[in-house]
Amino acid sequence: MSTSPPKVRRAGGGLRGFRARIDTNPTMRSTYRIVVGTLGTIVLIVGIIAIPYPGPGWLIVFAGLGILASEFEWARRVLRFARRKYDAWTAWLGRQSTAVRLLVLGLTGVIVVTTLYLLNAFYLLAGWVGLEQWTWLQSPFFG
Repeated sequence: MSTSPPKVRRAGGGLRGFRARIDTNPTMRSTYRIVVGTLGTIVLIVGIIAIPYPGPGWLIVFAGLGILASEFEWARRVLRFARRKYDAWTAWLGRQSTAVRLLVLGLTGVIVVTTLYLLNAFYLLAGWVGLEQWTWLQSPFFG
């Protein structure tokens, strides 16, 4: 017969153990939710801004929603909804003629050029190459 003391179960290691330790302390739980909410919101906003630009705008949006969905049920619902709508949009666009695809591409280009103009990117670049006299490139917000 063994006389060793009973083993005490601890929260496991890794992410589940980390979360279990956080969940045992209400202050840590609230702080964790605030940090996740803040980080997820920042990533989501960056993704929304990046959507019309070349690069992974939608990937960033889904990453931000994924971060938020790790803590908030409303974000899980929004993420599922957004995935469905994104998949439906890409499927619809894939079924369209070349003319419609080019129109969508052109409208996206107009959005990109307009936001770059409004953010004063063109005038900034003009200044880098010595074309400060091209004041028509200057955004009305930064004049």
